[in-house]
Amino acid sequence: MNNKKYFLFVAAFLLTANLFAQSGLKKGAEAPAFSAKDNSGKTVDLKSLLKSHKAVVLFFYRGQWCPFCNKQMQHLQDSLQLLTAKGAYVVGVTPETGENIDKTREKTHASFSLIHDESYKIMKAYDVDYKVDDQLYGKLKGYGIDLEKGNGNTDHVLPVPATYIINSSGKIIFAHFDKDYTKRPSVSQMLQVL
Repeated sequence: MNNKKYFLFVAAFLLTANLFAQSGLKKGAEAPAFSAKDNSGKTVDLKSLLKSHKAVVLFFYRGQWCPFCNKQMQHLQDSLQLLTAKGAYVVGVTPETGENIDKTREKTHASFSLIHDESYKIMKAYDVDYKVDDQLYGKLKGYGIDLEKGNGNTDHVLPVPATYIINSSGKIIFAHFDKDYTKRPSVSQMLQVL
């Protein structure tokens, strides 16, 4: 994708994200419980994780086609030992299929749990889901991004790439929710909270 097309893509996506994005959960809110299989077949249950870890770093990403998501995941992977040393368990949630999660893992070398949120239950619980309109879907497809193939359905639902830190009592102690999908929290911000 050349620079001009890339910037047009970013501008179009920002406008649509601002129109359709949810508001996300706030710091201090009770974190909705969830239980799902991760990419390795392991059951990831928030309540169980909070019994065995001091905190859970939960983040939502759009798919392996998103360079900003991949960069965030690489930073999390590069700092994984620092996060786990603080007692944190890292979990990523995405609408992309298991096959595409494997592509994400190849690109980012992510060794933490990644969950395919097939019915968007987790995304909806955290109020980060939004539907891509037909116009933007067409633009994305024109750039070679096929949400239907990537997510294995025709829903065109993506998450705002939010990040939450949940403490052992189930409270959200850090919330990063920005409709500008290019903005992500730094690992140093997370470590300060942990």
